[in-house]
Amino acid sequence: MNKRDLIEAVAKELDTSKADGERSVNAVLGSISNGLKKDKSVQLLGFGSFVIKKRKARKARNPQTGEMIKVKASKTVGFKVGKKFKEMI
Repeated sequence: MNKRDLIEAVAKELDTSKADGERSVNAVLGSISNGLKKDKSVQLLGFGSFVIKKRKARKARNPQTGEMIKVKASKTVGFKVGKKFKEMI
């Protein structure tokens, strides 16, 4: 399922237009993004938790040349599946 499929599913579930479905999906995704920026985590009981993880700087090998390169420290988003969601799938 991609974003377009999700929008269509939400619109069908809410018995509304695709435009309203898209606004709903974008509102949820935007709220998750804002929650991560503000609180560093978003917990959705029964579904899962989004958390910001820090990656340390490290050395890695360029697969094309074999040369060692430095990779800067960065942040990424992790997701841990909730118990109810895990049992459902």
